[in-house]
Amino acid sequence: MALLWKIKIENRSISSLLTQYVAMKAVCWLGNRQRNRLENDTQNIHRVQEETLLKRLRKHSDTVYGKLYEFGSIEDTETFRQRHPVTDYDHYEKFVERVAKGEQKVLISEKPLVLAMTSGTSGSSRMLLSTRDTNTEFFLQGVTVCLDAMRQAFPATDCLQKTLKLFYSPLFRQSEAGIPIGPNSSTPASSRHMLHLYTTPAPVYQVLNERDALYLHLLFGLKDRNLGMLESNFCSTVFYAFRALQEHWKDLVVDVEVGRINSGLNLKADVRCALEKLMKPDPERASELTAQFEEGFEGIALRLWPQLHLVLAVDSGSNQIYGEMLRQHYCKNVPFYSPFYAATEGLIGVNLWPLQESRQYLLCPRSMFLEFIPEEDLDLEQPKTLLIEQLQEGHNYELLVTNASGLFRYRIGDVVKVVGFHNQCPKVEFQYRRGQMLSVRGEKVSEWLFLRTLKRTVTQWPGARLIDYSCVESGILGSASGIAQPHYLVFVELKGVRNLSEEQRYKLDHCLQEDSDIYRSFRMKGSIGPMRVHLVRDGTFQELKDRMMAFSSVSSNTFKMQRVMRRREFADFLLQRAFS
Repeated sequence: MALLWKIKIENRSISSLLTQYVAMKAVCWLGNRQRNRLENDTQNIHRVQEETLLKRLRKHSDTVYGKLYEFGSIEDTETFRQRHPVTDYDHYEKFVERVAKGEQKVLISEKPLVLAMTSGTSGSSRMLLSTRDTNTEFFLQGVTVCLDAMRQAFPATDCLQKTLKLFYSPLFRQSEAGIPIGPNSSTPASSRHMLHLYTTPAPVYQVLNERDALYLHLLFGLKDRNLGMLESNFCSTVFYAFRALQEHWKDLVVDVEVGRINSGLNLKADVRCALEKLMKPDPERASELTAQFEEGFEGIALRLWPQLHLVLAVDSGSNQIYGEMLRQHYCKNVPFYSPFYAATEGLIGVNLWPLQESRQYLLCPRSMFLEFIPEEDLDLEQPKTLLIEQLQEGHNYELLVTNASGLFRYRIGDVVKVVGFHNQCPKVEFQYRRGQMLSVRGEKVSEWLFLRTLKRTVTQWPGARLIDYSCVESGILGSASGIAQPHYLVFVELKGVRNLSEEQRYKLDHCLQEDSDIYRSFRMKGSIGPMRVHLVRDGTFQELKDRMMAFSSVSSNTFKMQRVMRRREFADFLLQRAFS
């Protein structure tokens, strides 16, 4: 019980501490057990993958789809690969529609929990099935394993401090058969047994307006001077929370000081009443907060919460830019842990090396059956695939998955690089989404390459700090893009500069030519015109996020900013917000 007193915890009852202590111990035990199982699995990767595949096929063999491909007679990996084609979403769309209308045993043997909407990073959002097996495996093979790795790397996270977890209650609609349609990511409802670990009180999760909910997350987080962790699905959510804090800190401090809920928030009467009961005047804490805010926002996280041990959020892929900005500014000197690599389709990998700067994920061999398309074959309709034990270090591959919820040999569009092996199991780094490539002449500039080039260029713009960006291929905008030659339009939100000279703008084009031989070749031949760089007004990408979410069923918990914009209306919005 000495653990209870590792730090001084104010305003916490003994029962609250004991509940947290028991929950932590249970998850630690489970995580250690699952970690040992994963370690054993990595030593016989082919056997484990085949077991995973056959388990999926047998479970769904009595479905319409299972009978179509005769799953019941498949006894090994090779027979499955010979019998079943490589697929994309079009292959499943009609089957999913039948499930949504209430037809039983179409793709999977049970009724789905949710018709899960993908984030739409590389195009329109898609509707996939999500089952109890998907959620259970994500928790056992992902969450518990990563918490075990986290506590080994950051022992201070064992203290009984609360976490400020930034997530929101999404809006679900219903299919014809009454199946919920929405995200399958972590939400307050799916995490209801964990809510006592967070600073945010339960009534806040009834607030569906994200701006009001974020204000309340921040308010109750600021009240707790002993906060131990900041957590969210993605670093983008944490970054924009700090932007909101910077904008609204004076109102928040007044609420802490006088012990009230801001009257400007649009809250139901019962929610407001429940929250007001939790507020008490705290002029001492308000004075502490004011002093720190008035010093500025560089390194503000540790000054507000001196016992903050960790930021727990994914900061790879499209979230890499937000993680870097947080580390450089708001969250200086706070460790970050990017725990897993996952998608709507399921858990892909876990990060067992939290202290490593590069984000490497060990593929999870019992989560999904995995196949891989070599990068040079990505444009083939039915490419030959490799198995997990056939991969080579240093090579790039697109992932194919056979999962627990009705996808078989499915191209998810992610391209990863094998950076090493743990026993027999590959470690990978995310590289790019197939649909997020810049390619006006077949040059195929990846998101990873472009971001690296943009960051290098920004260092050559004195005083500039990158906030956010997105690119548009000129064909999307037609004559509005300017010159007739195909080219890229790059929209950037910067801090620290009000304008860029033509010479400074050209630096980005010049740097990309240095980083991409193919791009340079097309530029030298005149096949691609010069890149056009537009500065956009402060807050543009927050507004763009709101607009994009309004056009889809994607929730804030799963939203990822598109780095290559494909829809004309969003490209037009960026063009309208450009001031230079």
